[in-house]
Amino acid sequence: MQTSSSRLETRAVHGGTAGLRASGSHVPPIDLSTTFPLPDVENGGLAYEELAGGADLGEDRSAVYQRLWQPGAARFEEALAGLEGTSGAVSFASGMAALTAVLIAVVQSGRPHVVAVRPLYGGTDHVLDSGMLGTRVTWAEADAVGEAIRPDTGLVVVETPANPSLELLDLRQLARQAGDVPVLVDNTFATPVLQRPVEHGATLVLHSATKYLGGHGDVLGGVVAADADWVGRLRRVRALTGAVLHPLGSYLLHRGLRTLPIRVRAQQETAGVIAAGLEGRPEIARVRYPGLPGQDPAGLIPRQLAGPGSIVSLELAGGEAAAIRFIESCRLITHAVSLGGVDTLVQHPTSLTHRPVAGDAKPDAGLVRLSIGLEHVDDLLDDLFGALDAAGSERPVALSRAR
Repeated sequence: MQTSSSRLETRAVHGGTAGLRASGSHVPPIDLSTTFPLPDVENGGLAYEELAGGADLGEDRSAVYQRLWQPGAARFEEALAGLEGTSGAVSFASGMAALTAVLIAVVQSGRPHVVAVRPLYGGTDHVLDSGMLGTRVTWAEADAVGEAIRPDTGLVVVETPANPSLELLDLRQLARQAGDVPVLVDNTFATPVLQRPVEHGATLVLHSATKYLGGHGDVLGGVVAADADWVGRLRRVRALTGAVLHPLGSYLLHRGLRTLPIRVRAQQETAGVIAAGLEGRPEIARVRYPGLPGQDPAGLIPRQLAGPGSIVSLELAGGEAAAIRFIESCRLITHAVSLGGVDTLVQHPTSLTHRPVAGDAKPDAGLVRLSIGLEHVDDLLDDLFGALDAAGSERPVALSRAR
């Protein structure tokens, strides 16, 4: 059995499993029940009121309905909170559903202004820039967050490592600027294996659980880790809006956490070899990877991060045309969005994930993003070198219209 002093690898394996032995189970079951028996009318009514208001499942209370509480989701949330070092966590149907819940809670607090630092995931950028949830955003540089804060500021939003530039942000410095304004950190790229933002002043930690937490490209989900007050607020939003995680998704994400440390570290090791191996190639203007010399000027590794992660971004010297030739010439590596799975993926952010981002904030059109998987490093390098040879050719391509 794990304890509060258990190391991260042990917490990853055993988190969220308390009580299984008493029930006769060794691994978490998949409970597909959408409704739960009520012992009596009074108990059912009180349980409904408590759960819809954001409370945890009370002792001797019925769970009432899957939209209000789901045992598999609760186990995943407990395990993830144990890795992030927070009081709790709230899971959602997707990462964007998780972000939406936070923004709804911010608007409800009466402070709808958000300060955000670019670059962010394109979906995050889009929902903030659109204002469709009632928030108003001010885009700020990392060192000017404090100047952008107003009396009605209810949230600061950052992502580090940044998507897709991989710039690192000093979270302690950001938290000092934010003062009493909550800071949300998208920790999808780093995972709690490499970075635990609450240890550096963050209030909320957001994950697209679809990525590294699930780790196999077969489950969609999101989660926010936070203190007890925020957990209650987010549970209430989830109960009222219904963006709940499916029981099968809950099971897959919980299972994914068990191998998270070993996957993240193995992928990171391969990414470091690939980043170093691609430096100096004439087809590449710049290899972006925080583990390379000069790309962590503030020394945040290992002070804030345990390592640079397994995302590598390449700026092709031939611009967008070369980037497209490179992507379309990969044979082993799959051209697809998403990241963090066991197989290596490549994509063109300007055309895809960051297509909705305002023109002046878009990534360079010559940039491609690699999510390094668990294949043998030599096989990946062979594929990348072949694609780079093709990228240096003059073969015409159809350029993206994302401008």
